[in-house]
Amino acid sequence: MKFIKYFVVFTLVFASCKSKKNLMSGSMVAEKMSAKKVARKHIASNFDKKSIDAKLKASFNNGKLKQSISVSLKMKKDEVIWLKGTKFITVFKAKITPTSVKFYSPYAKNYFDGDFSMLKKLLGTDINFNQLQNLLLGQSVMNVKEEKQNITIENNSYVLSPESQSLLFDIFFAVNPSHFKLDKQSIVNAQKNQRLDVFYPSYKLIDNAVFPSKIQIKAKQPGKFTNIDFTVKSVVFNTELNTSFSMPKGYKQIKL
Repeated sequence: MKFIKYFVVFTLVFASCKSKKNLMSGSMVAEKMSAKKVARKHIASNFDKKSIDAKLKASFNNGKLKQSISVSLKMKKDEVIWLKGTKFITVFKAKITPTSVKFYSPYAKNYFDGDFSMLKKLLGTDINFNQLQNLLLGQSVMNVKEEKQNITIENNSYVLSPESQSLLFDIFFAVNPSHFKLDKQSIVNAQKNQRLDVFYPSYKLIDNAVFPSKIQIKAKQPGKFTNIDFTVKSVVFNTELNTSFSMPKGYKQIKL
């Protein structure tokens, strides 16, 4: 009896591990499914760890500045996003909470201490803390279950879009049929010729969590663009984090 019991447990564990690996293989085909079911599965795939401590490689290009740096990312879910960029020396530090954005650069000797207007200028669209957090985790920046969605299948992704799009912009979410995280999300303002596209070329299964291993952010405005690429080098979850942040004195304030 003990042998049978252990055999059953082993079989279940093995099958679970195998199914999770299959999720990451990208071999699933997007078959016909209702928008409601895809939305429900996407919400169910939401990241459920308490904290993230990651090392990233980041590439930045806005036509005037092109640079690659190392970035430390610390995130306490729903509380704080802490960033530090280095290239031989500290290039910048930032601390983002639901109510504020703080940033300073020892390299440029400037700082910003205010609201999310800085991120709006960078990305070309209004964004709050929860939306930024979701953007970094491969989740939709808007709740796809709050209103009815249209659904199509494009490039083997389920593409959700609200039946009633906003008067200010159109929004689209391409959902992966294997793990139901995002392949892409887009916010488009045709009247102002602005768009924000966020691509998720690959994910990794880490500690039973599906986590983006690459993120590509492309923001376009008339006469202006910003491209930011992130590649995850290492990441651990649910550790104690130090997100202390103190603004230096004597730096020039960034005014938007």
